[in-house]
Amino acid sequence: MEKSLPLHLCHVHNFSIIINRLHALLHSIAVALLIYYRASFLFQESKNRTVPTLPWLLVFASELLLSLAWLLRQAYGWRPVSRTVFPERLPSDDKLPAIDVFICTADPNKEPTVEVMNTVISAMALDYPPEKLHVFLSDDGGSDITLRGTKEAWNFARSWVPFCRRYDIKTSCPEAYFSCSEDDDHGDFKSSEFKAERQKIEQKYEMSKERVRRVREEHSKSAEVAATVSNSRDHPSVIEVIRDNSNEELQEDQVKMPLLVYVSREKRPSHRHNFKAGALNVLLRVSGMMSNSPYILVLDCDMYCNDPTSARQSMCYHFDPEISPSLAFVQFPQKFRNISKDDIYDSEIRAAFRILWHGMDGLEGPVLSGTNFYIKREALLGSVTQEGIDLMALKRSFGPSNEFIKTLRQDYKPSFINDGESSSMLLEEAKVLASCSYENQTTWGTKVGFMYFCVVEDYFTSFTLHCKGWKSVYLNPPRPQFLGTSTTNLSDLLIQGTRWASGLTEVAISRFCPLIYGPLRMSLLHSLCYAELAFWPLLFSLPLWGFALIPQLCLINGIPLYPEVSDPYFSIFLFIFISALSKNLYEIFATGGQIRTWTNERRIWMIKSVTSDFYGCVDAILSKLGMSEASFLPTSKVTDDEQVKRYEMGVFDFQAPTMLLAPLATIILVNIASLVGGVVRMVAMDNGDWKMMVGQISLSFYILIANYAIIEGMIIRKDKASIPSYVTLLSVVFSMIILSIGSIVLC
Repeated sequence: MEKSLPLHLCHVHNFSIIINRLHALLHSIAVALLIYYRASFLFQESKNRTVPTLPWLLVFASELLLSLAWLLRQAYGWRPVSRTVFPERLPSDDKLPAIDVFICTADPNKEPTVEVMNTVISAMALDYPPEKLHVFLSDDGGSDITLRGTKEAWNFARSWVPFCRRYDIKTSCPEAYFSCSEDDDHGDFKSSEFKAERQKIEQKYEMSKERVRRVREEHSKSAEVAATVSNSRDHPSVIEVIRDNSNEELQEDQVKMPLLVYVSREKRPSHRHNFKAGALNVLLRVSGMMSNSPYILVLDCDMYCNDPTSARQSMCYHFDPEISPSLAFVQFPQKFRNISKDDIYDSEIRAAFRILWHGMDGLEGPVLSGTNFYIKREALLGSVTQEGIDLMALKRSFGPSNEFIKTLRQDYKPSFINDGESSSMLLEEAKVLASCSYENQTTWGTKVGFMYFCVVEDYFTSFTLHCKGWKSVYLNPPRPQFLGTSTTNLSDLLIQGTRWASGLTEVAISRFCPLIYGPLRMSLLHSLCYAELAFWPLLFSLPLWGFALIPQLCLINGIPLYPEVSDPYFSIFLFIFISALSKNLYEIFATGGQIRTWTNERRIWMIKSVTSDFYGCVDAILSKLGMSEASFLPTSKVTDDEQVKRYEMGVFDFQAPTMLLAPLATIILVNIASLVGGVVRMVAMDNGDWKMMVGQISLSFYILIANYAIIEGMIIRKDKASIPSYVTLLSVVFSMIILSIGSIVLC
């Protein structure tokens, strides 16, 4: 009877569906009337037009782009769902499939080694048969510090993993566990035996951290540090199985440990390394030789396992014979332990993980989100049968290694041995697979493995999988399965956003454009979701620049762009504005947010649209023209105490490059000038013409109120995290130029 019970349930959000579709109907009618109002002006005779054509066209274009963005976004709301799993209904451990865990790190200076250690240890402590769990750490920096840290992680895990299993510890990350109260976890916390062992384990952990810190200090004092940067881009492949050097026979009575392998692929300045996707593909090949598990968990180095049951929860889908044949991956949300109450930078990425991914899950599944997903190896590599095998064709796709091609067979069993000649030969073969020239003349990154097309390898890889007919699942259980650190300062946020915007725009303007390539290969609604993500930077950066400048310049010069208050069409504009904001408020309240969540998200949306999204679009276009080359810099995970304090207090930190601050300050200054000029003009107008300027004055007022933090950082604050005076002066010059050009061109 137990076997007949379902492993999972899907809950359709019927109330949200009604709200979404009703809102879409009413809002689309209003948008259609707005388009009619704008378009009818263009069909008037020139002599009857009271407004110059150019500013009217620019604002109309901005409205059309935002309307298109809104239209694409409606696909998410068509059928949102949530899911529940029952891992206790899974079969016995001996019937569960094996899992490989891929953890990626690149720079020990930006990604602290102790943090990487914690992620590795938490992965080794997953509630899964240890003989079926294999952890691979990719170190793209080739750092000896990371290798030493990996060995320390192994040594500590030999005590930590049995401790977690003995006392049913849920928080399997030692740093998180020892920094929280005992009441936050499970287990028998009152026994003297537990308290004594906990204290002993904590002492071991502190000693491990201290040894890692000493290694870092030794490196920082030695001459090797001068060569660290060049070494991270120029080093041979290193593959090492981390194990205990003591007599294995003495350890038979201890708890079995998962396999832990350190992998640093070869990197040379003359070869493209394809960023994170390249590192993951090396892990695919190396793990295929050593373990060849049918399922893979991918984690960022700062994203530790917060609940050891995530593997079993994902297996509730991968083990379901009805959906497993077409299921590529199970995606868990990214959640962060360093989010403040206010979250002024929207570091939580609330909309994606609480709204959009649930919407895609009701269609054909969410996109890969860079980390926290269990993916099927077959979805990335395919599989071959013994019959009719074409060895040369496989080598053209997967490279010259006969040993690796054997791993593609469904009946292949890895023969990795911890000791002896076989192990040495296997490691040598694995090093060949990790060489920078192995992928030459193959289809790695284009047809097999993680895709290389752009820097957002997760988005494009999942797009490719869905186009091939694979499905995905989004699982968001009450307890966060993984916890990481998010960006909590404006500079890192915008630099990271620029990289994402560049990659997404690169897809949008390519032959893989979801609006063209997608509908023939997946459902229309699903392709619209992908299109909304790909066109996000373009559809928001361009119109927001238009709304931030064009109506303001026209206001100063007395050019009305909106109907007067008494005109029925004014109510159409007002309805669209209130409708959009109300729908956004509903989504925020439905996901547990508050009014301040809404104000913070509106502000950071505006800031990112005119800076990181805009620069990302420009970078993608220049790359398309061959004038720029894609680059990837890992986001810094090193915490600055002062920055963290300001973030927790809800104070903006404007210690960012001038090219990111100058546009913000310039837009604010232009809006201040237009608001003051507009109010003066309203007071001076006695003939009632002021009614035609209410829309533009309200727009400037809304922009200034929403972005008061920028005004505060530019004029009021004088601390070191405020906007520098030279940036303000430079922005004054830019704003004067814009106002002068606007008076000449738009009038």
